[in-house]
Amino acid sequence: MLVFALIGAAGLVLLLLSLVVGEILDVGDGALSGTSLGVGAVVFGAVGSVVTVNGWAPWIAYVASAVVGLLAVLVAQLLIRRLSATEDNARVDLVGVQGTATTDISQSSGEVALDAVSELERRLAWSMEPIASGTRVVVLEHQPNSVRVGPYRPED
Repeated sequence: MLVFALIGAAGLVLLLLSLVVGEILDVGDGALSGTSLGVGAVVFGAVGSVVTVNGWAPWIAYVASAVVGLLAVLVAQLLIRRLSATEDNARVDLVGVQGTATTDISQSSGEVALDAVSELERRLAWSMEPIASGTRVVVLEHQPNSVRVGPYRPED
């Protein structure tokens, strides 16, 4: 039982570190991540502990733990791959998207809240002309870290 508790605890530490700090372990160029290995170790320890507490033979505990732990690693890695393939990695062109200036915008600084579905947070913005906070704007240029905006004029 101690072996299962130690492996489960080590898996929990690896899982928490991977989630908080980022992937600290990457085996085979993304084939296995620290997160999925942590999940597998936690499941291995949990299954082994449950089987041992119920009085089954130790060899059954090890076999059951290995099988269920490997399945947990595979399922976790599959979910990680699916999540990493979502639109977070997709390039979104924001030119033409409208929004609202949340601060005064100048040539060197500013912030906007855009109306696009993909835009959940505010973006850094700049403009060739001063724009007051609260003004409706439209994105004229999209750069990786900021957007260049101009005042929105419906007649244009």
